[in-house]
Amino acid sequence: MRLNKLKRALRGEVKLTTAAREVIRRSRVAAQARRERATLDHQPPLSLTSPFSQLNPSELLSHFQKKRKIGFFPGLNWCPPGVTASELEWRKDPRSNYVWPLDYHRDLKLQRTDGSDIRIVWELNRLGHLLQLTDANQFLHQLQTWQDQNPYGRGPNWSCAMEVALRAINILAAFENIRQSPALDPDALYFILRLLQQHGTYIENNLEFSHISTSNHYLSDVAGLLWLGVMLPELRDARQWGELGLTELLHEMDKQIQADGSDYEASTGYHRFVTELFLYAFMLCREHKVEIEQKYWRKLHQMLVYIKAYVRPDGFAPLIGDTDGGQVLPFQQHRADDHAYVLDVGAELFNDPSLKFPEQSSKAFPDAGSYIMRSDDCYLCFNASGAGINGRGSHGHNDALSIELSARGRAFIVDPGTYVYTGDLKMRHAFRSTAYHSTVKIDGQEQNTTDLNTPFVIGNEAQPRVLEWQSNAEYDKVVAEHYGYRRLPVSVAHRRTVTFNKKECWWLIEDEFFGEGEHEFETWFHFNDGLQLELRGGEIEATDKKHHHGLIVRSLTLSEPPELVQQHCSRDYGELIDSVSACWRVSGRVSKLSWKLFLT
Repeated sequence: MRLNKLKRALRGEVKLTTAAREVIRRSRVAAQARRERATLDHQPPLSLTSPFSQLNPSELLSHFQKKRKIGFFPGLNWCPPGVTASELEWRKDPRSNYVWPLDYHRDLKLQRTDGSDIRIVWELNRLGHLLQLTDANQFLHQLQTWQDQNPYGRGPNWSCAMEVALRAINILAAFENIRQSPALDPDALYFILRLLQQHGTYIENNLEFSHISTSNHYLSDVAGLLWLGVMLPELRDARQWGELGLTELLHEMDKQIQADGSDYEASTGYHRFVTELFLYAFMLCREHKVEIEQKYWRKLHQMLVYIKAYVRPDGFAPLIGDTDGGQVLPFQQHRADDHAYVLDVGAELFNDPSLKFPEQSSKAFPDAGSYIMRSDDCYLCFNASGAGINGRGSHGHNDALSIELSARGRAFIVDPGTYVYTGDLKMRHAFRSTAYHSTVKIDGQEQNTTDLNTPFVIGNEAQPRVLEWQSNAEYDKVVAEHYGYRRLPVSVAHRRTVTFNKKECWWLIEDEFFGEGEHEFETWFHFNDGLQLELRGGEIEATDKKHHHGLIVRSLTLSEPPELVQQHCSRDYGELIDSVSACWRVSGRVSKLSWKLFLT
């Protein structure tokens, strides 16, 4: 077991010195955990800094009620229907009805085999719905019931520093709604401050840092510390939290955000999430006169430019890699493929109205591996992203050289999304598999190795590489290849060329295979839901039932019809929609397969 954990930890590009530092760090974490376990039920009282520590309770309340309100929050107009504090069982998974125990947080096994899904429990316990409350009594009642059911350091809602950080951010923001309410008394204020002090202490003692790699988890941790430090200077530890939070937030921006503005986790869903983390953190700092170097503001703007480029003409985003639909501050709930609202926030922050308008030109993002071909409302996204996180891969999929295509306001060929994580390991495996993406599968193997029982580990065998990119007024062309099938007994490399005729709005896809021996080839096209499919010899037509627009995928090398396979799409976490994929199968010594895609 320990050997397997070590192998997973050291996957990707890891230097020996880095591995050694990580071993030392983990020993320190283990010692910290022993101390935490021993003092779990003996939490310190509220600790304020001077001069606030000299104020009596009434004076402290008066101070908080007179503080200037934070000014950048957008309008609040969403609340989960029918949710009241008396109905909430904070540790109950509604999917399986499993109630998580109050064990010490490090003892919990978060990946179970009974259909329970910790991600669903965590979403509720981020307390984003408190943002909608203007009734101080209801706000306090919900917080009190939450604390009663979730004593410090115990149970699933203290098992991940990221979740604690996001909950702290939401409590801080929601507190702004009721801070000046006459219903807030000194006892209630002390309760809120002590609860937030516990959140800061937990985050600081359980940071999800690693010398090997960091991700959106550690980024959320330090964002939470920044929020606590900036918004609660009255707390004794606020200054160190704020300084650590800002320093590490910017350090992670240097590390996790690539030169083209993309997040390095090979996921558009997590790009949206980390863009929110930076957006709201930078807005908070500007509001409180906390200086951030201009180079980081430029990088944040480039993150928004990337979103604008990949959003389809219908306003929604291709769901490359994983997405759990998470939002940092869910003032209004948006489904996982809705990224346009982030551009609206960014346009206000940067005073750049152009971010709100659809992109008109083709764009290449070589660090992301995203190549966007556009002309009017004809759109194709070519995906040459790697496993993510410098080859470590936790949220990447087996989607090398896959495409998304939309036209006439309709997405025809799509990335299916994610569906769930640990709640259904079989479906988790299917949604990240090669056969669920519009690319080629060879000899029944995955492009990168995966294991059903390790849902956040993926190999780095494919390593896509773009060989050519051209874009002009007449056409776009991208040529790329990957090496995931070199590990086969008789190795083969897959090269794909996509050419886009902008004037006539059609695409040519050419798949070439370099290697020896005979192989079994499966070419997949994953159609969006709601399309009517018709086979005609070596082609398939997908028609929008409502508007009668159609897309034909025609094989230029095979006369046999494809097989239609029942699969699924998921535009939001936990959502499962029936859809159909077309799969052309051919065996033998094949050097090239070609396809023309055009509108009807």
